[in-house]
Amino acid sequence: MRLALPLFLFILLNSLPAYAAGSSHQQTEPQPLTKAAAIEALRGIQGEVLSVEPAEIPGLYLVTMKMQDKNVPIYLDGDGLYLFTGNIIRIKDRKNLTEEHYQRLNPVDTTNIPLDDALTLGNPDATQQIVVFTDPHCPYCSKLHKVLHEAVKANPDLAFHTKLIPLKKSSKKISQTIICNKSMEQLEMAFAGQSLPEPSCETDAIEENLKLAQKLGIRGTPTLILPNGKISPGYRSLDELLKLIGENQAAPAK
Repeated sequence: MRLALPLFLFILLNSLPAYAAGSSHQQTEPQPLTKAAAIEALRGIQGEVLSVEPAEIPGLYLVTMKMQDKNVPIYLDGDGLYLFTGNIIRIKDRKNLTEEHYQRLNPVDTTNIPLDDALTLGNPDATQQIVVFTDPHCPYCSKLHKVLHEAVKANPDLAFHTKLIPLKKSSKKISQTIICNKSMEQLEMAFAGQSLPEPSCETDAIEENLKLAQKLGIRGTPTLILPNGKISPGYRSLDELLKLIGENQAAPAK
């Protein structure tokens, strides 16, 4: 799973009390799982139960636990006897429900993302600000970039801030050239397969962007950070992109 969820599952599984596997149970009528029952079932695990709600899967409950500095989704049955971890995939649309919950529970604080090196497309004062991690030699990044142009025409209240993370070796020097000149034109030349001049400056922006991507758990391009802080990897068509942004808008300014 994306981000740091496997680490927390490892910690969780290794903190299970030894007696848990040997619990006996007589079949009774199923009862809704309460927060108190979840706390009792998970007693001995290093973490705090924050909430319990019915999961999309019949018979399971989504339990949110605070573990270290992250909110982690796990699943319990209605009696609190069986713990389910890992990815739950909805087959009809291949959506990873566990990752979806993790993203919702752990939004990125977009105010902590430096934009000095970013290339901005759209209205810089827009209420809906999106950060795009891209690679100049990534074919799907090139396709998405064309969609971003269409998106700002369709909705003037959008701004896309493109940050370069050269995951391909061939992209590193090109990314440095683009950042040195802060040139959207050169980025689009690179997407078109055109050659660029040698870098005209020394900059650590690429290394910092790669460190930031690693910290956020971003392992591929293109990846969007939506206005509400949700991370969304992959290419989107125009309609899909506008719908995604509409469902993940920034909270109104107070």
